[in-house]
Amino acid sequence: MSSLLKSGPTGSVGMKIVGYLGMLATLLLVAVPVYFIVITSFKDRPDIFVSPATWWPPTWYPGNYSYVTQEIPYWQYLRNSAIITLVTSSIKFVLGVSSAYALVFLRFPFKKVLFVVIIAALMVPNQITVISNFALMADYKNTFFGIIVPLAGVAFGTFLMRNHFLSLPKEIVEAARMDGAGHLRLLFRVILPISIPTMVAFAVITLVNEWNEYLWPFLMSDNAAVAPLPVGLTLLQNTEQGVNWGPVMAATLLTALPMLVVFLILQRQMIKGLTSGAVKG
Repeated sequence: MSSLLKSGPTGSVGMKIVGYLGMLATLLLVAVPVYFIVITSFKDRPDIFVSPATWWPPTWYPGNYSYVTQEIPYWQYLRNSAIITLVTSSIKFVLGVSSAYALVFLRFPFKKVLFVVIIAALMVPNQITVISNFALMADYKNTFFGIIVPLAGVAFGTFLMRNHFLSLPKEIVEAARMDGAGHLRLLFRVILPISIPTMVAFAVITLVNEWNEYLWPFLMSDNAAVAPLPVGLTLLQNTEQGVNWGPVMAATLLTALPMLVVFLILQRQMIKGLTSGAVKG
């Protein structure tokens, strides 16, 4: 019976049904909260707090979106988020790719020790280093420099790109070296062109993480001059009349939209990058 369930036609159909049900359950877990956020962003305040909750706005109220841009300096927070995300992600990308290349293709003392340090850094949550980082960067509070530098760690990117470089065919690298390619030519003419999917995955993951970063920017900024969107949106919740969830949900959608567009554009390359090296031979 067990072998039939594993290999027979009935077992195959049953496993497909179970798989589809699992995917449907996962889709509902993700889609229902997103749907609720979207619907709530178009509800007026009295319609939000009715009991039982309604799954469709009695009247559509787009004023929550204009309220967000009027109540807080939304566009300034958006600019700050763009600056912090692009600069931090660029630093992580360059350092991550270059350090991974050095670990795989260069010969230098203590290479294994360096890799062990990188693995150890991956195991340390960012929250543990907050106190020490704040002590070091306290003089740079309310500056982009103070926010960006502690966020520019490269452990994840180095680990991801190193594993990808190790999966590349050795014959390609050896052929390039036999043709007289130096390290820069090997990197820019051979390694990087065949590593685009993995680099896209690295870039997208980094962009999303930096865009959503909250704790460290919250500690290092207390005004709209340098605070990013996740910090600025907390002002919508700190009201004497209680939280007006309509504008909060509208602001949440506006904040998530840029990264959603980036993901939709680059999703194919990202999936290829995350699965590269999974199948060999």
